[in-house]
Amino acid sequence: MRISRILGAVTLALSLAACGTSQSATSDKPAEKSADAVLKVGASPVPHAEILKFVKDNLAPAAGLKLEIVEFTDYVQPNVQLDEGELDANFFQHKPYLDDFNASKGTKLSFLTPVHLEPLGLYSKKITSLGALASGATVAVPNDATNLGRALKLLADNGVVKLKDGAGTAATERDVVENPKNLQFKPVEAAQLPRTLEDVDAAVINGNYAIEAGLKPASEALALEKTDANPYVNGLVVRQGHEKDANIVTLGKLLQDPKVKDFINQKYQGSVIPAF
Repeated sequence: MRISRILGAVTLALSLAACGTSQSATSDKPAEKSADAVLKVGASPVPHAEILKFVKDNLAPAAGLKLEIVEFTDYVQPNVQLDEGELDANFFQHKPYLDDFNASKGTKLSFLTPVHLEPLGLYSKKITSLGALASGATVAVPNDATNLGRALKLLADNGVVKLKDGAGTAATERDVVENPKNLQFKPVEAAQLPRTLEDVDAAVINGNYAIEAGLKPASEALALEKTDANPYVNGLVVRQGHEKDANIVTLGKLLQDPKVKDFINQKYQGSVIPAF
């Protein structure tokens, strides 16, 4: 009995030592993602989620990538949830917006892969040409800092207003130095801009919300952004430090696949423009 107890104790000690050695050896290695890991990506419904769905259905399986697409109808929560780790990536914004969001919210998000441009446009249900914009007309514009500056630049590029030198992407109404038609600007949350068309003379609307509302930027906009050297390309965004994660790198490559370019061109007919 005594010898049996001793042998049992020795066996237990050796077993515990082996377990300890195994845990120590594996704890120093970075955790590997499970083969069943799902990449959770936040996106605006149109066109971002549609593009992601094309990738999910047509390209991701062969690349061994599983995607979960979470749709958002605003420009704040996709970044908040990415920063908090509820999402692995998001796809809805351009870099000037991201830079402003990081600066104002203290987030550390990184713009990774450019995918497409959605030209910002001026739309109206009351007039059919830019020249018909009346004196004192009300123009709805996005109320977030970068898209407001972008809207004012669109108006300036088309001779409707003049901005002071150096106003750049951060331009506000205070940077309008010439407003010959005495336009009244009405800042509105970007997603709500299409709904204002019944109440204002014209509205500057982001491309994704214009398409979602049934507008056709390429043919219906009274004025449309130029694509040359445009900084407002939309792309894939991740938390800083995750740029080289295997699944993120794979998704970035798939989003720039020639088949995605063909899909964008065929589906959106110039209302969304590939940026690769």
